[in-house]
Amino acid sequence: MSEHIRSEVRGETGHIVLARPRAINALTYDMVESAYAILDGWLRHEKVSAVEISGEGERGLCAGADVRALREQVLGHGPWLAFLELEYALDMLIADSPVPVTAHMRGVTMGGGLGLTGHADRRIVHADSVLAMPETKIGLFPDCAMLYQLSRAGAVGTHLALTGAAFTGGDAIRLGIADESADGELPAPLFTPEAAWIQECYVGDDACEIVARLEAHDSPAAAAAAADLRARSPFAVHVALRALRRAESLQLSEVFGQDLKLAERVIPVDFAEGVRALLVDKDNRPAWRWQRLEDVPVDAVDDAFAY
Repeated sequence: MSEHIRSEVRGETGHIVLARPRAINALTYDMVESAYAILDGWLRHEKVSAVEISGEGERGLCAGADVRALREQVLGHGPWLAFLELEYALDMLIADSPVPVTAHMRGVTMGGGLGLTGHADRRIVHADSVLAMPETKIGLFPDCAMLYQLSRAGAVGTHLALTGAAFTGGDAIRLGIADESADGELPAPLFTPEAAWIQECYVGDDACEIVARLEAHDSPAAAAAAADLRARSPFAVHVALRALRRAESLQLSEVFGQDLKLAERVIPVDFAEGVRALLVDKDNRPAWRWQRLEDVPVDAVDDAFAY
């Protein structure tokens, strides 16, 4: 078992605690493997009637997968897809659990951290919750089947999927990614009249048209979103938008399946470079395969979905 996973059963409730606080509990293969084995064992042997998931430390529940380690696997031609297979299997085990799972989404809850908690039965946010699916920043698309919720959240879901922007616990409740607040009513700034530009700009199936609308809008927030979108992997943005639109008509298990097939095709393109620029060298100057949204061939996006 991983030293970064703690578990115990108190009464009839099983508790899983992510215990890698110095890395905001970023998920390693060993952590995911241990959490899966623990939860699967509880469910198989009917030792628990409820499960709770939380994270150690003050900074947050989970910053997502340890993408630096995943990048090393990609560069070294290691079994990097195995991590995603296991991560998604754990997320699905939580989603399909026959006993209720409560997730405490304190502080930073992003990427794989949202995948781990966003499909639970009871998802609790706090005033300090900072949530995001920031994958397009590193050449990936929002995975862990979070496109299931984002695709059903209209223009706001599209904005978050493409830009990877952070959102509040109040936003998460409105988005269907959380159920309740531990700290009373929380602000949901993405759903205020001041954010009307989101509804006006994030429509249609063409990422180039979306960014053009953002750039032409008179809201400074829209211009900032356009700049954010321009800074993401152009290929990943196009894939994310198409995957998002497809996810709207898929069941949760089918979104997980789409994620795995797409990841196999998308990660070799820009992922290693995106992680290098953001988290390794931290120069924020990624050399994407295609530099602009307008440069990405439709055929390249088609090939990602040719599975």
